[in-house]
Amino acid sequence: MSKTVKFEEAFNRLEEIARQLEGGELALEEALALYEEGMKLVELCSQKLDAAEKKILKLSRSGEGAFRTEEMDFPGEEG
Repeated sequence: MSKTVKFEEAFNRLEEIARQLEGGELALEEALALYEEGMKLVELCSQKLDAAEKKILKLSRSGEGAFRTEEMDFPGEEG
C-alpha cells in the first residue's frame, strides 16, 4: 500500500471493504484478500493520523499578549 494514497481515499476504500465483508456473499479467498487489504489500510490510516496529530499546533498568548505557536502535547506521549 502506497503512502501517497490520501487518508480519505484509504478510509473510503476501507468502508467499501467492510460493506463487502459484511455482505457475506464472498468466496473465502476473496474475503481473505479483502481482509488483508483492509488491515493494510487500517495501518496506513493509523500512520497518517499519527503524523497529522504530531503536526497540530496550538496557539497560546505570551505575557505581552502576542500569539505564538508551539507543538501540542498529547497525553501518554513521551517527549
